[in-house]
Amino acid sequence: MEGWVHFTEENGIGTVEFGHPQSNALPSQVLDLLAKTLQKASEDDNVKVIILKSSGHKTFCAGASFDELTRIQNDAEGLRFFSGFAKVINACRTSKKFIIGQVQGKAVGGGVGVASSVDICYASDEAAIKLSELAVGIGPFVVGPAVERKIGLSAMSELAINATEWKSAEWAHNRGLYTETFDNQEALENAVNALAHRLAKSSPEAMEALKKTLWEGTEDWDTLLMERAAISGRLVLSEFTRNAIASFKAK
Repeated sequence: MEGWVHFTEENGIGTVEFGHPQSNALPSQVLDLLAKTLQKASEDDNVKVIILKSSGHKTFCAGASFDELTRIQNDAEGLRFFSGFAKVINACRTSKKFIIGQVQGKAVGGGVGVASSVDICYASDEAAIKLSELAVGIGPFVVGPAVERKIGLSAMSELAINATEWKSAEWAHNRGLYTETFDNQEALENAVNALAHRLAKSSPEAMEALKKTLWEGTEDWDTLLMERAAISGRLVLSEFTRNAIASFKAK
């Protein structure tokens, strides 16, 4: 497997870091491991708060792996792939611990979904976002509920419909996806670590109870996101999508 997920714990802070040589893209194996690692961190009594970040100092996440998308041959394989994003989002949603997102660079498609699924997200000024799915004939069906929950239906619709247009980190900050943005990597990391250390000293019971209230109204997501994954899994088989992905890969 080219990609990876690493987990460390120190002083009550669990850090989950994912990476992939192709701009931190998310093939199914990485998605599965990321969901399982987040679930394990949630159950670890030594972990009081979780930091979720990606490798390197450039792109946060390029979203779905185009290489894997082109290998999908039927509805079942499509569902299996896109359900990986559902599992990551639901792992964030159901975690007993607060998850702090650290977004150091651009986020595309599923990467925007990951950034939307944490409880609080700090980002770099370079962390522009784009929901590119419609441009390849799919649509942000799985990540849509998480994105809409964070920035509202109007802003999510703007992202989803203007699928080739980047929105700046400032735009994302003004609409609530990012809590704060920073002009350099060191400042971003310092802010994330400072918040993590404060939360690690807070009451675990109070934080777990607060998290549950903040996610009220999402109890149906186990079913909803799998239904959405089935839609994407079917659409990815279309000739339009095959040609669009081939065109993107050729650039």
